[in-house]
Amino acid sequence: MGNMLLPRRDHGLVQRASPRYGRAMLEIPVLYSFRRCPYAIRARMALAAAATPVALREVLLKEKPAELIAASPKATVPVLVLKNGIVIEESLEIMRWALDQNDPLQWTPDEDAFYYWVTRCDDEFKHWLDRYKYADRYPENASEYYRHSAEQFIQSLESALLTSSWMGGARQTLVDVALFPFIRQFAAVDPTWWQTSPYTMTRCWLDHWLDTSLFSVVMKNFPRWTPEIPDEQFPPATANTNPKAGQ
Repeated sequence: MGNMLLPRRDHGLVQRASPRYGRAMLEIPVLYSFRRCPYAIRARMALAAAATPVALREVLLKEKPAELIAASPKATVPVLVLKNGIVIEESLEIMRWALDQNDPLQWTPDEDAFYYWVTRCDDEFKHWLDRYKYADRYPENASEYYRHSAEQFIQSLESALLTSSWMGGARQTLVDVALFPFIRQFAAVDPTWWQTSPYTMTRCWLDHWLDTSLFSVVMKNFPRWTPEIPDEQFPPATANTNPKAGQ
């Protein structure tokens, strides 16, 4: 479920033509996703905020469909296949593409803040988060060791949120959206500890995002996709994706 591509300041997209789709026109873009994956969550958040419809294909990562592998041989999610067959394989670039289509919430970030925080999250924090979540797979250290190592990033968030309500500055931006799915995973490892931890501002910030109607739309359950069933439109036509949904 990885996405280790660092955000780039030139707004370039990682694009290539899918050998399966070639340049054949699709009716709407196709998004391969996995509901709980934080990379996929942040991509879906941007697509929902932009009210940009895609055909969502929920996949099981242990049984990856041939269509996903054909579109993106590395077969990690999210993967977005555009109408012209171009493939975008990284969550950050899917987020940027979505806002290029429509940005009603004005989530376009300050580039310096975006680069700093997302680089730290996707590199430094994710390393320790995986070991904290799956401590039994890394028996060389106790779970508390991995949590303490991951807390270095949480402490940085807490310090930043003491002076600003949002990680990107004075308003909500892609910085917040790119980070919170990973903090959600961290909090879920030991909810009791998290609720009594000293990170009051970070808890409030995370709770805000988890309570938005936009997040509810993003976390809707979709059936596992197979070629035999129709694609699911995302966001659903009845979903609340108005500009106040993420406020």
